[in-house]
Amino acid sequence: MRWKSVFEVILIFILSLIPPMLSVIVMRKAEARARVRLRAAMEATAVRGLQRIRQPLEGAGYLIGDITCQYNARSTYIRCAVNPVGPCEECRNYQPREFS
Repeated sequence: MRWKSVFEVILIFILSLIPPMLSVIVMRKAEARARVRLRAAMEATAVRGLQRIRQPLEGAGYLIGDITCQYNARSTYIRCAVNPVGPCEECRNYQPREFS
C-alpha cells in the first residue's frame, strides 16, 4: 500500500512538469523562428537598401517607399501597411492617393 502512494506522488509530480516543459519548447521554437525572420529582413534590407528615398518631409524625415501610394505608412521604417518590406514596384495593392 505504501508503494502505491509513493508511485502516485511521483506520477503527479512528473505530470505537473509536462506543461512548463511544453511551454519552454514552444517558446524556443518561436524565438528561433523570429531570429531567422529578423536575420532575413536585415539581409534583404542590406542587399536592396532603402529604395525610393524621397526628399525629407518636415517633421517626418526621410520616408521610404512610394509616397504616391495610398497605403504608404509615411514612415522612415515601414513602407506601407499592406507590404511593409516592399518593393513598391509591381505591388498589386498600389492605390494612387487622392491629392486635394
